[in-house]
Amino acid sequence: MKLLRSLVLLLCITMLSPLRADEGMWIPALLGVLNEAEMQSMGLKLTAEDIYSVNQSSLKDAIVKFGGGCTGEVISNRGLLLTNHHCGYGRIQSHSSVENDYLTDGFWAMSQAEELPNPGLSVTFIVRIEDVTKEMFDGIDENTSQEDREAMLSEHSEAIVNRITEGTHYEAEVMPFYYGNEYYVIVTEIFKDVRLVGAPPSAVGKFGADTDNWVWPRHTGDFSLFRIYSGPDGKPAEYSEENIPLKPRHSFPVSLKGVNAGDFTMVYGFPARTNEYLTSHGVELIQNVEDPIGIDMRQDILDIMEKEMGSSDKVRIQYASKQAGVANAWKKWLGRVRGLERDDAIAKKQAEEQEFLKRIAAKEEWQEAYGGLLNEFEGLYAEIRPLTYGMRYFSEAGYATEAFRFANRLGRSLKAYGDGSDEEAATAAIEDMRKASVGHFKNYHAPLDQQVMATLMQSYAEAEEVPAQYRPRALAAHVAESHAGDYNAWAADVFSRSALTDPERFETMLADFSPEKLAGDPIYSLMGEMISLYFAVQPEYGRVNSEIQDRYRIYMKALREVYSDKTFYPDANFTLRVTYGKVEGMQPNDGIVYKHYTTLDGVIAKYVPGDREFDLPQKLIDLNESRDYGQYAQDGELRVCFIASNHTSGGNSGSPVINGDGHLIGLNFDRNWEGTMSDVNYDVNQCRNISVDVRYVLFIIDKYANAGYLIDEMELIK
Repeated sequence: MKLLRSLVLLLCITMLSPLRADEGMWIPALLGVLNEAEMQSMGLKLTAEDIYSVNQSSLKDAIVKFGGGCTGEVISNRGLLLTNHHCGYGRIQSHSSVENDYLTDGFWAMSQAEELPNPGLSVTFIVRIEDVTKEMFDGIDENTSQEDREAMLSEHSEAIVNRITEGTHYEAEVMPFYYGNEYYVIVTEIFKDVRLVGAPPSAVGKFGADTDNWVWPRHTGDFSLFRIYSGPDGKPAEYSEENIPLKPRHSFPVSLKGVNAGDFTMVYGFPARTNEYLTSHGVELIQNVEDPIGIDMRQDILDIMEKEMGSSDKVRIQYASKQAGVANAWKKWLGRVRGLERDDAIAKKQAEEQEFLKRIAAKEEWQEAYGGLLNEFEGLYAEIRPLTYGMRYFSEAGYATEAFRFANRLGRSLKAYGDGSDEEAATAAIEDMRKASVGHFKNYHAPLDQQVMATLMQSYAEAEEVPAQYRPRALAAHVAESHAGDYNAWAADVFSRSALTDPERFETMLADFSPEKLAGDPIYSLMGEMISLYFAVQPEYGRVNSEIQDRYRIYMKALREVYSDKTFYPDANFTLRVTYGKVEGMQPNDGIVYKHYTTLDGVIAKYVPGDREFDLPQKLIDLNESRDYGQYAQDGELRVCFIASNHTSGGNSGSPVINGDGHLIGLNFDRNWEGTMSDVNYDVNQCRNISVDVRYVLFIIDKYANAGYLIDEMELIK
């Protein structure tokens, strides 16, 4: 009996112990309290202050949010910035043409004068992160209604931001953590002059393309180079020839020492969104409703894109970035569903919930406060399920047609136009429409968009799982009556009459503009029907979802209270985070064991001459044959990519992978397919982050591109 009690105690201690080091996305400002000792025991030679500091230069000062969805890092004292090729892809594509095909051939500025400006692109540095929970909750308690709570939180947030940013050039945002149980203000400095410096050809930067995406082993040199410029005073400034390369507070030394199995690694960046604390009901909705709809719809779009992009180089360049975005989400969702099913994630969550119920039953106040939570989740998720079908089909089908999105954009200009009596406002509105049309038509192929509209709108109209009131029934009736139910014929008719699908017709409309002409355009009218469907489902969906999110606030509070000995990390919300783990291989299936790195020999082994995904430039082949690797080899091999057990997510693309000395060893760009479920169900045995070895990056810059002057800017650690 005594032995049994000891075993039970040991089991309880194990269940209550902190999460394994590899799991978690940690707030940098709290590392000293929560993580420093453990990180140092794993091989970190820095202090928490070296990683994040407000008072002195630290690693955080070399990390940026790149554009709206990636991470980048500064690697020289002249503002040289490293991020992923796929993060810079849209900018590389915007500078490309049939005559200057930088996507295919790559781009390398051989001097600062040749660097290419990117209007609209910005990078964001973190100045500091402050806990403002007490200030946000002033006057709020558990008796405050949800409506009053939200209003007071909004008021407090605005006051905090105004207090912090007044008299500065900084910006700030108050962000919720732990489902709104804590709040932190993120103070930022945004630089808006960011220029393209270099990018490898897609045969390097996108090698393997869709086939290898989200798959290990990978052989992709997924990087691009930019440079941050400041005004002459060192502060943020709009693009100007007078601007100078940024002098950063910190830049990463670049290590040539390489990586070995078991080495400590740290990823520092901006993971976008995770939902690790979902109940079984939430996981089931993702696995069986949300992702399958997205997978089916995106598959249809990809099939259309593949056919049309193969028709000409112009269309291929126009849609390269769009296709990559569609394919990336499609394959991620496929992997996530596969991983959740394989890991039996719903059953795992249900077991955790049963343990939670047992624990709260042991304490009367817990039972009273939290006893009904899981039943409430069950009811709310049953309520939101049909609404989710409506919202998901709308978001996938309604937004897939580019002409619909263009129509929605023109709606804002039409509102500014008014009745035309204000001549100045009317003229400005027309010019705004013309400006919008330039961006729309630059990368637009109407035959492709027409097929997308026909295919997806038919799927939407005929989706029986979507409640009838949320489907485009009027459209279905119209197509049945006017085109005998032939959506292809209907779409061809609509596109032939719309000014929003042809630049000449659009310019003709603007030349003799009237609100009635735009409102009567068939695409614009259809957009109106789509918007009406959105407003049919969104208010109720928003209401139920708001209730679900409020229950998660209480559930998160309960978990932290009931499992008080366990260290919980907050879900990712596109704020700066640190994750850490070690370099290690994986065993995805029985009898299959993957080592932790790949090599250039492996790239050559995948080479298929002329193939869209696996072709290679001859120079790279020649460099490998001669073994001309320079100082970038390890044990006679040129390593290309490696994997480690760092917990990453979308937004971590481009994040620096850092060794225990604080030196750059790689560039995070992906996860393994089995691990894409990690946003909702992290399994350390299956989840790996994939990085390009920084030595391969240097090799491509130096040996392939002959841009060694960029290497000279960096501090190399040998």
